[in-house]
Amino acid sequence: MNNQYCRVGTVTPITSGSQAISILEFRYKNFIEKAANVSNSDTHLVEFFKRKAQSIKKVLESLG
Repeated sequence: MNNQYCRVGTVTPITSGSQAISILEFRYKNFIEKAANVSNSDTHLVEFFKRKAQSIKKVLESLG
């Protein structure tokens, strides 16, 4: 029996694919919407979503 190696935990960078910009734009809009929807209940969660959106926006600006 041959040894088999599992690829658990391997990560493919999202910025390497041909559809990277559209995926990142979708995720950016998704985080902005989530921040707007949760704004009345949990300020920590709103800040988390806004930070995620800002980091995605930086990646988008570097790609475009």
